[in-house]
Amino acid sequence: MKTNGLSVSKLLSVLLLGIAGSIVSPLAASAASPAVATVAGLPDFAELVEKTGPAVVNIRTTEKGRPMAGAGAGSDDEELRELFRRFFGQPAPRNKQAPQPDDDVQHGVGSGFIISADGYILSNAHVIDHADEVLVRLIDKREFKAKVIGIDVNTDVALLKIEGSNLPRLTMGDSNKIRVGEWVIAIGSPFDLDNTVTAGIISAKARDTPGEILPLIQTDVAVNPGNSGGPLINMRGEVIGINSQIYSQSGGYMGISFAVPIYEAMRVVEQLKATGRVSRGRMGVTMTQDEVSKDVAESLGMGKARGAQVDKVEPGSPAEKAGIQVGDIILKFNGINIDKRIDLQRAVSDAKAGSRAVVTVWRKGATRDITLVVGEMEQEKIAKKDGKKAAPETANAMGLIVSNLTEAQRNELKLDLNSGGVLVMSAEGGAGRAGLQAGDVILQLNNNDIKDSKQFNALVAKLEPKKNAVLLVRRGPYSQFVVVRPNTP
Repeated sequence: MKTNGLSVSKLLSVLLLGIAGSIVSPLAASAASPAVATVAGLPDFAELVEKTGPAVVNIRTTEKGRPMAGAGAGSDDEELRELFRRFFGQPAPRNKQAPQPDDDVQHGVGSGFIISADGYILSNAHVIDHADEVLVRLIDKREFKAKVIGIDVNTDVALLKIEGSNLPRLTMGDSNKIRVGEWVIAIGSPFDLDNTVTAGIISAKARDTPGEILPLIQTDVAVNPGNSGGPLINMRGEVIGINSQIYSQSGGYMGISFAVPIYEAMRVVEQLKATGRVSRGRMGVTMTQDEVSKDVAESLGMGKARGAQVDKVEPGSPAEKAGIQVGDIILKFNGINIDKRIDLQRAVSDAKAGSRAVVTVWRKGATRDITLVVGEMEQEKIAKKDGKKAAPETANAMGLIVSNLTEAQRNELKLDLNSGGVLVMSAEGGAGRAGLQAGDVILQLNNNDIKDSKQFNALVAKLEPKKNAVLLVRRGPYSQFVVVRPNTP
């Protein structure tokens, strides 16, 4: 669960509200507005659960040779500690036994649901990411080894396949027609508790969250580690979303959860089925501000504050070739109104690579239309058709495994597209002892700017053993120098 449950007090208050809503005096009824329907109690979800539950599956993943980065679906140990903390007010006792030979094997737990009778299953990308083996268990206790058809990190969608026929499946709904306030349920495996059902309402739709390319569905349905990848279901028994995240300051449910809209997820599924990958459009511009301020709009003579301001144009990019300049404010992309940065990112992402797009910009007091040829976004994840995964990387002499930063990650960190840097996937040995951790960004090594992972690992290979090296490390909005001693060969 990307740190993504009703308490007793909340449950009692809901029940009391339900009872109060069903006992209305004649005087109160006559005083009520005729346009507002009176709530007559809570709905009964029993038949809905009986109908949909069999198509929801428990997913277990195994990864060898590398610690899990981030919360994800959570390891068994993480979930146990969270369970103790939440229900007993104390941390779980840690395992004091001597290390076992399989201590480097990581286990994850998540959820999913069957979308076709022949065994296609939807889940979250962060549940499956890095897994060497994926096991699927149905409510009737049958277990299958799943093949990963493809994953899309940008939307957090994963498509799996198990061998079977006449399997129970769920019907897809229309997430574009959801209404704030309607009842929904979630079914999944929080803390590995199979087919757990929770209920709530849709709190908001088209909610923008940091780092997400899609607007998400917000609910107050209780979702916890292990619920990731499970379905969000409406009262007609249709899937309207994939439970993916929660807002939390504790690691557990705090009343706000988010789901990937099923309409967007199924668009991803179509591409994953066809090619095992997702193609997205790219312009090659950087925008550091979420939206154009009112003061800037008035100063430039725009009137209404809208659009996405271009702060940098990547050399050789589709934007540069088309003539887009720094300082341009993009108002439309292929006729789609752009009110803020995320609108442009979504519109460009949806465009087909190689197609022509008309971009309307505000420049020097007037609008102008510019035609560009859409590029293709660099692929973060491409699933192999045979379902096999590349061998895990080996840590370098500093104990680091790093990867190149994607354009989306650079935008989230507000890094220049040409500034370089690498993302830390895991830190052990000297780097781990120095305090580095997964998610850090390394910008320099001994005053050398880092361009990519290949160059960084080559520089590390040339370091003298036992001699300190200095890294410039970015964590969150801050950067600092960290001294690391390479491992002795």
